[in-house]
Order: sequence, then C-alpha cells, then structure tokens
Amino acid sequence: MTTRSLTLFEAHVTPLIGGFGRTSTVMELLRTRGVATVEGLDTRAKVLAFAQQMMTLVPHPDSDPDALTTIRDRGAASRRPGLAGLGTGELLAHTERSSLPRPPRLMLLVCQQPAASGGDVLLTDGRALHALLLERAPRALEMMALPDTAFYGDGGGHLSQIFTRHRGERVSIRLRQDALAAFSPLLTPHLQHLRTAIEALQQRVTLDAGQGYLIDNSRWLHARTGFCGDRVCLRALGDPRTPIPPGFPSQIHWSAP
Repeated sequence: MTTRSLTLFEAHVTPLIGGFGRTSTVMELLRTRGVATVEGLDTRAKVLAFAQQMMTLVPHPDSDPDALTTIRDRGAASRRPGLAGLGTGELLAHTERSSLPRPPRLMLLVCQQPAASGGDVLLTDGRALHALLLERAPRALEMMALPDTAFYGDGGGHLSQIFTRHRGERVSIRLRQDALAAFSPLLTPHLQHLRTAIEALQQRVTLDAGQGYLIDNSRWLHARTGFCGDRVCLRALGDPRTPIPPGFPSQIHWSAP
C-alpha cells in the first residue's frame, strides 16, 4: 500500500476555533519549523482577528487603515519599483521589508479569492537552502554571509547580506531579487548557485479561499507564480507576541560577535 506524502499545507495546518487559532500550536510550529498554515479565514474580520492574536501588527506603506494590505492587481501602479506584488506577474523568492534595518518577523498571507489560473505560492525554507548550499556550493555560501555585500531598497535602503549569523549559532536570511536589490561584485558570481538551490527546494502551495500561511520572515522565502483573473489576498506583517529566536539553527559552528 502506498502512503501519500502530506503537502506543506497539510503538514502544518492549525485548526481554528471560532476564527481563532490555538496559539500554543501555532507558536510551536513557528519556533520549530518557521511556518504554520491556516484555513477558515474567509472574511477580512477573521484574518484581522487571527493576525492580532499572533502578532503586534506593523503597518506597510501600502496597507489599509487596519494594517492589513489588500494584495490584488492594481494595474499600472504595479510597474513601479518594489510594487510587483500588486500586479499579475511572477514574484521571485524574497523576504518581506528587506530594506528596513529590522524587518517584521512574521508575515501572514490569506487568500480571499483565488485567481482564475495561476497565482500559486512558492515557499522555500531558509534552513534547507542553507544546508543545500553548504553541501553543493560552500564557497558561494561563505560569500553570501559576508557583511555588507547586499543593498536592499532605494537611496534610503539597508546594507546587509543574504545570510546573517547570530548568537547561539543561528542564521537568518534576508533577500530580494528585483530592481531594488544590488549586490557586491564579490557576491554576484555566486548568485546563480543561490537561484538554482531555491528552484530545487521551492514547495508549491495552491490556496483556496480562506486558506493562508504564517511564516517566520527571517527563515522562509516566499514567491508567486503569475496569474490571470481577480486574485485577492490579505497580508499582515508584525512581530510575534511570544518571542521566537531568529532564523534557524546553523550547521556551521562559529564564534558570533
């Protein structure tokens, strides 16, 4: 008898009671795996209630007064640098708000209306990515951890690196791959290793109405395929109400500052 493997969504789904999640279950998933999935959030009010339960919301420049951002096709506006998420095209793997000195730790994305076609989510675990690069391209991984080799944002952006080492032998990831990302010439020759590894590890998630995912923004990369139709999602950014350590445990031992 063949046993079917669970999808990423099925393996991390958290039951909701009256529109609220089991906080301890969600936080345990975030601490250990950096991701939790949810369903039943089929209204804006339910999305907002769940987001407020899990995090202290951080507004985004494009968010609405309740701090949720409505993600849908906004036409010509999406062609401005940094706003591709408000169009219908694909989005390359990235973390949220990489241009800030301290990006929000959590991101919640919930589908309210699926696209007519396309619009699948692509998630990549930074821990698995770090391990694969260590195995296949250790020199590239070393360069990706060099301080000040990546600049994210416009003139007021943030100078950083792709992988950051923290106390306790933990690592976090910070990445964007659009026109608002610039990389050091030392790092540029190694970026193809990163892209190849991301493509090898991406897990596809097709969200129905009311389904979503909550990720540790210092561990997971998220991307999106292009789509047709009126796809509508709600996004919340914020910091966890219960502190969680940054990123993921490293397979490399070092003396962090």
